[in-house]
Amino acid sequence: MRTVKQGDLVTVHYTGTLENGEVFDSSEGKEPLNFQVGSGMVIQGFNDAIVGMAEGEEKEFTLTPEQAYGYRDERLVKDVPKQMLGGRFEPEVGMMLAIQMEDGSRVPATITEVKDDSIVIDLNPPLAGKTLNFKVKVVKISDAPQSFGCSCSTCDPTKGCGF
Repeated sequence: MRTVKQGDLVTVHYTGTLENGEVFDSSEGKEPLNFQVGSGMVIQGFNDAIVGMAEGEEKEFTLTPEQAYGYRDERLVKDVPKQMLGGRFEPEVGMMLAIQMEDGSRVPATITEVKDDSIVIDLNPPLAGKTLNFKVKVVKISDAPQSFGCSCSTCDPTKGCGF
């Protein structure tokens, strides 16, 4: 029987819960999750737990913060002037923002407090510091697609270059 190994494409159904039983994410009622094992598309602990599972197998596992999103870093909680928002919207607690970094990348941030002249944003991942429980079922295991060698950023490497 075939089992999942690094490089395989896998299709899984999953439900993720916190220690108190609250569901934080699930594919239930939706399309299953597809990812290439070892590609960095999912958190490392989830990736590692799938390796060795067989098609049709179900499994439950728990990930510590080190295996998931890491621990909270209070240095990532920042008080920033409201004027940085450019007056485009009225900030509210719980609102998510995309903060552009110096290197051009975008990082998600959550507004945790709104003051008269500033807002407090938290750049920690929402699940940082949390122990995560998963129930997964491997639906399908496939070989990784062969790349057609195109390095164009608009092409699908499984189908070749569109130019």
